[in-house]
Amino acid sequence: MTIQRPSQFPGKSSSGPIPVQVAFDRKELAVILSLYGRMVSAGEWRDYGISCLKELAVFSVFRRTAEHPLYRIEKRPALRARQGQYSVVAMDGQVLKRGPDLKTVLRVLERKLIRAVK
Repeated sequence: MTIQRPSQFPGKSSSGPIPVQVAFDRKELAVILSLYGRMVSAGEWRDYGISCLKELAVFSVFRRTAEHPLYRIEKRPALRARQGQYSVVAMDGQVLKRGPDLKTVLRVLERKLIRAVK
């Protein structure tokens, strides 16, 4: 009996292999967790969750554990060539910022940190 594992790269496109699951890499997580740590120390955020799906990866931020997320930081590689693969989405579904650079996109949340500290 042999066990077949699904291929990590089932299809190939002109730009390279297509992964089965989208995830944040180490550098992206370092940028996100740096902001998360500052917001936790300011008392604004208390919990987070990470979801890695087929078409997107989501870092959700919560004020309390059992609530809906305050913000979602999304990575959608399919939008890389159009609007940018990173976006910050508010609780109501409104896209606050979208772009190709994660640090630039997260600045919209940095402004909220400055207001919280003042």
